[in-house]
Amino acid sequence: MPDLLDTHMENRWMVRPNHANMLETAHGGYVLKWMDEIGAMSAMRFSRESCVTAHINRVDFQRPILVGDLALIEAYVYRIGQTSMRVRLRAYREDPRTDTREQTTESYFVYVAIDEDRQPTPVPDLTVSTERGKRLQEAALEGENGGE
Repeated sequence: MPDLLDTHMENRWMVRPNHANMLETAHGGYVLKWMDEIGAMSAMRFSRESCVTAHINRVDFQRPILVGDLALIEAYVYRIGQTSMRVRLRAYREDPRTDTREQTTESYFVYVAIDEDRQPTPVPDLTVSTERGKRLQEAALEGENGGE
């Protein structure tokens, strides 16, 4: 059975002018695209199946990511259904010169595993075997319910 920490992934994108809005910050659509991509990778790593986005919970844009910053996106599966996986997603702005990082965006996406016929297919059970995994799962469950 896959463990929560097996699904933990992160990726970085350099925010360039073509990613920016007129305020020279990352356009929200790009941030959502990056979140969706890394979230799907986390879900696929967990389920070992192709996955599609089924639902996006509220998206909280807390602060901008500036042109020249790195957009760091973090994802992990924290809860499952029969064919679905809930993935916590957080975006950070990271200054590549100083390594300073601050959270900018948070959301919770639901992905569904699909088979070769593009039909929903069952996912394995999720295990949480470490204290770090338990803390991540607890934080995700609290945040999903508006506790963060």
